[in-house]
Amino acid sequence: MDTLLIKNIRAVYGTGSPDVLRKEGEEMGVIGTMHDVSILVKDGRISDISSRIDAPSGCKVIDAARGCVLPAFCDSHTHLVYAGCRDGEFRDKIAGMSYEEIAARGGGILNSADLLHETSEDELYRQSMSRVNEIIRMGTGAVEIKSGYGLDTADELKMLRVIRRIRETSPVTVKSTFLGAHAVGRKYVGRQEEYVDLICREMLPEIARENLADYVDVFCDEGFFTVRQTARILEAAAEYGLVPKIHANELAVSGGVQVGVEHNALSVDHLERTTDNEIAALKGSSTMPTMLPGTSFFLGIPYGRAKDFIRAGLGVALASDYNPGSSPCGNMRFIMALGCIRMHLTPEEALTATTLNTAYAMGVSDSLGSIAAGKTANLIITTPIPSLAFIPYSYQTPFIRNVILNGEEAFTDNLA
Repeated sequence: MDTLLIKNIRAVYGTGSPDVLRKEGEEMGVIGTMHDVSILVKDGRISDISSRIDAPSGCKVIDAARGCVLPAFCDSHTHLVYAGCRDGEFRDKIAGMSYEEIAARGGGILNSADLLHETSEDELYRQSMSRVNEIIRMGTGAVEIKSGYGLDTADELKMLRVIRRIRETSPVTVKSTFLGAHAVGRKYVGRQEEYVDLICREMLPEIARENLADYVDVFCDEGFFTVRQTARILEAAAEYGLVPKIHANELAVSGGVQVGVEHNALSVDHLERTTDNEIAALKGSSTMPTMLPGTSFFLGIPYGRAKDFIRAGLGVALASDYNPGSSPCGNMRFIMALGCIRMHLTPEEALTATTLNTAYAMGVSDSLGSIAAGKTANLIITTPIPSLAFIPYSYQTPFIRNVILNGEEAFTDNLA
């Protein structure tokens, strides 16, 4: 792999020790910044950050032209492997139907499952790769992708195989999550316990046999899976070494946070509806609370209490929830902006939440999420901007000149 030098950088945001895997409390607002430096990359990793670096012989050089550099975004919660779209439900939403009402009449997740069932694995891969390339252009360098639109063994395996193909063919870092417990498949409506049996006794062994998932997730919320059912699935998954991640408290205070912490979940996600009990449950744990403001924006539901979590000494991650029904957008710059505008995070807190902390929430903060010698060179080079705050403030103005993934250019805006 060629050596790369990025020179003429006005500011680097998000520097720090490679040993810091997450930030909590007021530390979230403290980001390392260096001015007037160059970055040297060797074999895909950051080798040096200094004001005095000479380009080695044969080195590729990118002139940042007084732009800034920040870590590529990490997106720890997406459902971007899906077929088609749900724009018909968008009309229902405009007409006043809630997410719960659409789901109750057999739409929502089940509609996506029907479409996915009729879509070949190759076509599903093609559609999904177009979304992966889209998020790379918007600065995302690592993404967690969930299954959950299969809802039977064959189609869940199909989704997870597509996620594996994305990991093998894209420069983006990919983590795979089994979310068979996203809803109850149509064949099992009214027989939810039988569906949980299917997950535990058939799906999980097959997924483990093919080594298709890093994590397991359950939609532990009102109208979906109970705390008891969630615990049963997590216990079965633990036999195969799958680390938990939980959907919780999107629709109601569900107990999902507590069952996630009890089972050492890497993250508990959504959290649009939380009380002080959830904050207390998370304190002292290794679980990262992850909020999804794109869902709040699209569905018109409350935003997570990010500032209260930070005041309580917790860390917070932000992710896109990119999916066809409740957050059809994978733009992490917009998520950062919502964190500032609607959740009252400072630009520094929002950067931490969309880089280091969300890297932690997908288990990759040892190599991604901040800029430090030895870490993987996943970087955004900006056009000349006046400050970090400009990124969430002027949230529609193009700001990315280059995206570097694994030390190589993955996207260049030739008009920048």
